[in-house]
Amino acid sequence: MVVNQVVVVDVINMIKMKKIVIALSLFSGIISSAQEKDSTLVFKKRVLESVEVDFLLSYYNQDGSKSAVSGGIGSEELTDIATNIVVAMPLNDDAVLTVDLGISAYSSASSSNINPYDNGGKPTPWQASSGASQSDQLTSVTANYAHSSDSRNFIWNADVSFSNEYDYNSVGIGGGIAYLFNDKNSEISLKGNAYLDKWNPIYPKELNDYEKYGANSINGTIWDQNGQATINYSPTAFKTISSVNRNSYSASVGFSQVISKKLQFSVFFDVLQQQGLLSTPYHRIYFADKANYYIGQAQYIPNYESESNAGVYKLADDIERLPDSRFKLPIGARLNYYINERFVLRTYYRFYSDNWDIQSHTASIELPIKVSDRFTVFPMYRFYTQTQSKYYAPYETHLSTEKYYTSDADLSTFDANQYGFGVNYTDIFTGAKIWKFGLKNIDFRFNRYQRSDNLEANIATIGFKFVMQ
Repeated sequence: MVVNQVVVVDVINMIKMKKIVIALSLFSGIISSAQEKDSTLVFKKRVLESVEVDFLLSYYNQDGSKSAVSGGIGSEELTDIATNIVVAMPLNDDAVLTVDLGISAYSSASSSNINPYDNGGKPTPWQASSGASQSDQLTSVTANYAHSSDSRNFIWNADVSFSNEYDYNSVGIGGGIAYLFNDKNSEISLKGNAYLDKWNPIYPKELNDYEKYGANSINGTIWDQNGQATINYSPTAFKTISSVNRNSYSASVGFSQVISKKLQFSVFFDVLQQQGLLSTPYHRIYFADKANYYIGQAQYIPNYESESNAGVYKLADDIERLPDSRFKLPIGARLNYYINERFVLRTYYRFYSDNWDIQSHTASIELPIKVSDRFTVFPMYRFYTQTQSKYYAPYETHLSTEKYYTSDADLSTFDANQYGFGVNYTDIFTGAKIWKFGLKNIDFRFNRYQRSDNLEANIATIGFKFVMQ
């Protein structure tokens, strides 16, 4: 099940960052080439000498109090554990096939409230309920083929991907080219991707039941805002979704340049277009101009918005509604500076804008410190800020006359700070071995994420690189 809370716009996705590092090192980096000649033969260095296997593991947990599943209030507690196995195989001197298999599993107090009263206990937006929506698994696989020219100055690649979870599946295709020149000190790259996704919409329990069977189908007594039993609950704005597809297209242009022995920079420019179902069907909306209705114990209604409340749940007026198209435009740059044999400075900046009126700035800095031939430590800091979407409003402030509405705090105005550190171990001689594979690298990272709306998260990742010998 896709959970917007865990997305945490532009937050911390350390698994993805690790995949990007692996992909760049294989296909888009400046690939050195050497030729040895004698009177009759010309030899060229293989792009990848032997099979490499990366094993990646990540742990993520978060908590907050603005759950979109509960209309902008309630627990955002979530835990996710993910693992990826990435196998890079040289097919010949010039070609590499990389296969990435990923599996993740999460449990979520927020998504469990799609059906908040499925366990026969006291319903509340602040705690997890039982049921199938409390947890889910995501499985994904990506295959990438990359081919380099004899000179190693031109690289092209193509990839296909597939992912599936409880209410969502995605098929992707993509490709790109990279051209190196100026003695491989300059590189320009072009990339394109398309993702064809499909929802299996899951709706809030009360809206789904009302649509099918009417107010009498709601489990338990319905109370009005005065604590009186009633059957007047009538969410007339709610209609099930007819179009369940979401297509995403992206194109990217990048340029990198080695300025000196110590300084290197790169810039990128992306264009992204999304079409189809861009809202999340199980995100509730409560209108300010509609009467409130509850299920549970009437005496808890006056304190519904309090985290200490544990006996009532407000019935939704509608689900999140957003336009069926979105245009995104990120522009960014990196600057890396080699200070000396102990220190390297890595910086990053990105500006983002879309036609939903969100604008954001991201800046990060990392300072790897080489403490020995094998160990490097690196403190990290990342700052993020964004303006809110024109379709966003907090809990119970939207009006029923609006066409589009969301109370997902990921589309609100907020700032975020992320602090972290990492430790990297490298053994070029691969002294430690498992079967035919030598351990070349271990990379561990931990980050603490804090957002101005009180969402907090911890992210830990560890990766192992093995080389077949």
